[in-house]
Amino acid sequence: FCLTLPMTTLTGIVLAAGAGSRLGRPKALMRTTDGEPWVARAARLLRAAGCDHVLVVLGAAAAEATALVPAGTDILVVKNWAAGMGESLRQALSAALEDAAPGDTAPGDAALITLVDLPGLPLEVAARILASPFDDSTLTQAVFGGMPGHPVLIGRAHLAGLIPTLVGDRGARDYLVANGVTEVECGDLFDGHDIDRLAP
Repeated sequence: FCLTLPMTTLTGIVLAAGAGSRLGRPKALMRTTDGEPWVARAARLLRAAGCDHVLVVLGAAAAEATALVPAGTDILVVKNWAAGMGESLRQALSAALEDAAPGDTAPGDAALITLVDLPGLPLEVAARILASPFDDSTLTQAVFGGMPGHPVLIGRAHLAGLIPTLVGDRGARDYLVANGVTEVECGDLFDGHDIDRLAP
């Protein structure tokens, strides 16, 4: 007799919808010094970390950015992306955890979320976040020298409480703190800083 347990499904989310006003252009169009699109690097990192599906969230310059997204990656275009990151995250979580992913008949159990403007984020950080077993009640966040950052791992059971808090530019941090997020220190692997301005 062999008991087969259902596998926990993980969806990766890359938030890349913003206009990048401080940077001077949408971050979804940026490339590393060796020419790799930031959006492609982030999507591949999530896939390499073990995500079953990867969803890239686009907004500003979506038509141009779509061409930079790797094949086999799902794309969600947020029409009202200018409302703020909260709106993009709300729609992304709904798509990843409430709706069925393409080819699936059930939604994912958890989402691993990162930002497009972290091109230096090493795979080891995502691996550390996923090192412990997770399920639909998981709530985990990478911190760097005690400062909260990304990736963030959110289980489906948190959607009902989290989604109403995602308004304008408000992200998930208040909800994470209020609901006992597990913080995983990763400062030995990365500084956690996103890129808002290009070096002079």
